[in-house]
Amino acid sequence: MNLQLTPTQRDVQARAREICREHIAPRALSRDASAEFPLDDLRRLADAGLMGVNIDADLGGLEAGVVAYSLAVQAVAKADPAVAVTMAVNNMVGEVLAYFGTDAQKQALVPKMTSGEFSSGSFCLSEPGSGSDAAGMLTRATRTSEGWRINGTKAWITSGAYAGVFLVWAQTSVDGDDQGISLFIVDPNLDGVSVGPPEEKMGQHASNTVSLAFDDVRIPADAVLGELGKGFRIAMMALDGGRIGIASQSIGIADAALELATEAGVGAHAKSTDAFEMMHARVEAARQLTLRAAWLKESGSTNFSREASMAKLMASEIANEVARQCLALVGPAAAAYDHPLAKLVRDARVTRIYEGTSEIQRVVIARDLIRNGAA
Repeated sequence: MNLQLTPTQRDVQARAREICREHIAPRALSRDASAEFPLDDLRRLADAGLMGVNIDADLGGLEAGVVAYSLAVQAVAKADPAVAVTMAVNNMVGEVLAYFGTDAQKQALVPKMTSGEFSSGSFCLSEPGSGSDAAGMLTRATRTSEGWRINGTKAWITSGAYAGVFLVWAQTSVDGDDQGISLFIVDPNLDGVSVGPPEEKMGQHASNTVSLAFDDVRIPADAVLGELGKGFRIAMMALDGGRIGIASQSIGIADAALELATEAGVGAHAKSTDAFEMMHARVEAARQLTLRAAWLKESGSTNFSREASMAKLMASEIANEVARQCLALVGPAAAAYDHPLAKLVRDARVTRIYEGTSEIQRVVIARDLIRNGAA
């Protein structure tokens, strides 16, 4: 792994930082207060190629790699974690389509995601009773003479009210034989698709999060993405990459908290210096772990699950700790609801939950260590 950034990686990082400095950061607090979905900023990110960083150029992507993607998410999350998670999910959905889709599926959808014609895509895996246990989902797709019929409910869907495309996981069966879980491309405008009201979340208010209901939603036969019955494997592969995105988001949150504390003069206080330096060290360790996971994926490794889980676990836990400690060091003023540090504390909490809870990451890491050893 080369620890020096390439010109392409530096360029992507610079693009993200410029958009954040001029557009995203100045409105982060007001956008959080109003829960305004960042349509204009997502368009700016798309114009800069950041809605498809690791997607091939012939599909409208930047083709800059996973390390560059991590750097871009870190920069955007430092400005506003809510914008960063919307960007990260769009990149993840686009990558799934680009990797598993047929030529027709890819050409029809991915350029719309990378260009900003679709403001975002949605990854529809979780259900009210099936989050970390994705294999326990109840949504079902049934064959019809013309294709498939989907019934079920999805929960905690990022960008669900604004997405141009849904990737929906559902239980499937063929001729009465269980075929496991399959993945489907669903047009959000189809009859039978209902979008619930925005969830009133603890943080990341500008990230749209809704439930989705599918009531006899009819889709064509060619809406299957990947191999029938292999959707669970696709989901797990996508989540490995998604965890790199959330680890990157977490690092951006920690960077922002440390910068706010520095501006408040915390580092100058003798009694807080040791704690402040240790926070910087831990954030840098999480950054390097995340970039290693990104490098492994970019290098074509077929197994980076452990590294992605380690990065996500460490970065999300550290982001929560650093945000809380910086708030405490700055003092009572930072506890006001509209203070940027208070916002970061709220925004950080969900990083320990989505794309697999911290507890699930520990399970993934432990299983891999048992299976493959510590080397």
